Amino acid sequence: MSKQINVALIGNPNTGKTSVFNALTGLNQKVGNYPGITVDKKQGICKLSRGVKAHILDLPGTYSLNASSLDENVVIELLLNKNDKDYPDVAIIVSDVENLKRNLLLFTQIKDLKIPTILVINMSDLMNRKGISLDIELLEAKLHTKIALVSTRKNNGIQELKQLIENYKTISKETCLDTSSIDTAYFESLQKAFPNQDVYKLWLVITQDANFGKITRQELDISKFKTKSNQELKRLQQKEAIKRYQFINSILKEGQTIDRSKATGLRSKLDRLLIHKVWGYVIFFWILLTIFQAIYDWATVPMDLIDTTFASLAEWVKNTFPNGGMVTDLVAEGIVSGIGGIVIFIPQIAFLFLFISILEESGYMSRVVFLMDRIMRRFGLSGKSLVPLISGTACAIPAVMATRNIENWKERLITILVVPFTTCSARLPVYLIIIALVIPEGSIIGLSYQALTLMALYLLGFGMAIFSAYILDRVLKTRHKTFFVVEMPNYKLPLLKNVIITVIEKTKTFVFEAGKIILAISIILWVLASYGPGDKFNNAEAYIEPTTQTSYERNDQIAAFKLEHSYIGIIGKTIEPLIKPLGYDWKVGIGLVASFAAREVFVGTLATIYSVGSANEGENIDTIKNKMQNETYADGTKVFTLASGISLLLFYAFAMQCMSTLAIVKRETKSWKWPILQLIGMTAIAYICALIAFQFLK
Repeated sequence: MSKQINVALIGNPNTGKTSVFNALTGLNQKVGNYPGITVDKKQGICKLSRGVKAHILDLPGTYSLNASSLDENVVIELLLNKNDKDYPDVAIIVSDVENLKRNLLLFTQIKDLKIPTILVINMSDLMNRKGISLDIELLEAKLHTKIALVSTRKNNGIQELKQLIENYKTISKETCLDTSSIDTAYFESLQKAFPNQDVYKLWLVITQDANFGKITRQELDISKFKTKSNQELKRLQQKEAIKRYQFINSILKEGQTIDRSKATGLRSKLDRLLIHKVWGYVIFFWILLTIFQAIYDWATVPMDLIDTTFASLAEWVKNTFPNGGMVTDLVAEGIVSGIGGIVIFIPQIAFLFLFISILEESGYMSRVVFLMDRIMRRFGLSGKSLVPLISGTACAIPAVMATRNIENWKERLITILVVPFTTCSARLPVYLIIIALVIPEGSIIGLSYQALTLMALYLLGFGMAIFSAYILDRVLKTRHKTFFVVEMPNYKLPLLKNVIITVIEKTKTFVFEAGKIILAISIILWVLASYGPGDKFNNAEAYIEPTTQTSYERNDQIAAFKLEHSYIGIIGKTIEPLIKPLGYDWKVGIGLVASFAAREVFVGTLATIYSVGSANEGENIDTIKNKMQNETYADGTKVFTLASGISLLLFYAFAMQCMSTLAIVKRETKSWKWPILQLIGMTAIAYICALIAFQFLK
C-alpha cells in the first residue's frame, strides 16, 4: 500500500508558485472548486520514492494570514482545520529570491502554526546576475527550517525538494518568534480561556472573518470570550507585522548580501514604454492584432486536416455500418458530425490559450491591467475589474469567480453583470465559422480581413462591457473612492513547460466540458430531426413531384422535406417569424435555441442538422462550411450573406447564450434577480443590434 503525504503549496502572488507546482506534478493535476465556494482548487500528484507519493494542493496566492479576500480565507481555513482531509503534513512556502523580505512574513506566520515548513527560494538562477548571495545554513538555523534553492527554468533543486518533502518529519516545528509579546496580558487571558489550544491559532480565529466550519463550533468556540474591538484588533495586527519584519530584517542582515552595482535598469526602461499613456496602448493593440492574425494563419493546416478527417469518418461509417440502419445514421449524422463541429476548432483555441499563457508568464499581463485601470475608472470600475474581464476571454465562469477579490460589493456586482460581454473561447467556434462564410479572403497592410473582423469582435465585446458598466454605475449610483494596487512582477522569458501544461490543460478542459454537452445535444437533435409526426414526414416521397432530376437530387429533396417536417423542423418553424427579421432561417433558429446550453453547441448543432438525411451516401460528404455556404431559401437566395452573417456575429457577441454562466452568477449574487435581469438585458441588446445590422446591410 502506497503512502501519501499531504503537501500545501503556499506563497505570495508572482513568486513562481505555479512553476514549482508544475515542476512537481507535470500533467498529473486537476482543477476543481472547494466545496461550497467558487474558488479554484488545484491539486496534483508527485511521485517520490518507491511506494511514496505526495498530494500537492496549490493554494490561492496570499500575502499573509491576515485575510482580506475569499481566496486568502481558503488558506487560513485549511491551515486551522486538522479535521480537513487536505490538512497538510508539510507546508511549502514559495518565495522569490528578489523579494525574500516580503515573502518571509507569510513564512513566519505559518511556522507559528507549528506545521513542518519548507522554504523554497525560487528563481535562484538570477542570484549571480542580481548580485544576491545567501548564507543558507545560517538562514536554516535562524528560521528553524530546511531551504530548497530552486530554479524551475533550469530544473534545478526539484529533486532536493522532493527529498525534503519525503523527510518532512525531520523538519523542526519550532516557531520563529513569540508574537504574544505584542500584548502579553491579552494573550495570557486567551490562553487561560482555552488552555488546550495553541494561542497563535486562537489569535488567527479571533482576527479573521472566515468560516472555520467544525473548528469554531467544536474546538474553538470564541463567542463567549470577551475580545477586543475591531479597531484594537487591527492595531494589534499591525504591531504583529512590525514585530515580524523586525525579526526578518535581523535575519537577512546576517544571511543575505546584495551587490546593488549588479542591478540593471532594463525593467524600468521597459515599463516606461509598455505602460506609457500613449505607446502602451499602441503596443497592446499591435500585440492583439498579431495574436489574431496568427490564430488564423497557423491554424489553417491542422483545421483543414481535422475537417477532411471527420468528413471521411462520417463517410466511412455510412459505407461500413449496416446500410440504412438507425445506429449507422446516429453515429454518422449525430455523433461524428456533432463532435467534429467542435474538434475542428481545437487548433485555434489552443493558439489563443498559448498566447494568453505567454503574456501572463512574461509578466506583461500585469502591465496591461495597470495600463487599463486609467480607462476603467472613468466607467465606474476599478483596475481589479480588468482581471475578470481579461480572464473572460477564456471563459465567463472563472471570470465571474475572479470578481471575489473586489472588496466593494457594487463594483463587484457591476463586474459580474458585464463580464459575459467579453468574448470567451466558447464564442470562438461560432465566430470562426461565420467569418469564414461571409468575410472575403484578402488582406490590408499584411492583415487579413478575417483576422481584423475577429479582433473587432473581441474589442466590441470589451467595449460593450465597459459601456454597460458606465450605465450601471449611473443607475446603481456607485459613487465611492477606491484605490487600485497591482504588483508588477519582473519580466521573464516564459517557461516552456508552464506554457505547454497551461495550453494542454485549458484546451482539454474546454473540449471535454463542451464535449459532454455537445454529445448529449447532438443525440437529442438527431432523434428530433430523424423522426416527425404526421403524413408529411412519414410519407414524404408522395409530396415530392417526379421530375427529370437524378435519383440523388430527388433523394436530397425528400431528405430536406422530411427535415422540415420533423420534430426539430417544427420547433424551428415555430420560432422562425421571430428571427426572420434578423436574417435567420428555421435551421439557424434551432442552433440559437440549442446553443443556450453552451455557445459552442451552435456549430455542432448546425453540423448535425445539415448532416441528417444526407442522401448521397457513398458519395462526397460536404464539410459543414460547404453545406452552410450552399444553404438557400426557397427562392434560391443564400441564407448566409454578409448581412445575415454580421447580424449573427453581433447576436452572439452580445447575447448571454450560456446557462452555466447564469447559474454561476446566481451562485455569486445569491439571488435569481441579477441573472434574470442579465439574461433579459443582454438578449434585448443582442436582438436589437442584430436587427439593425441586418436591416441596414441587406
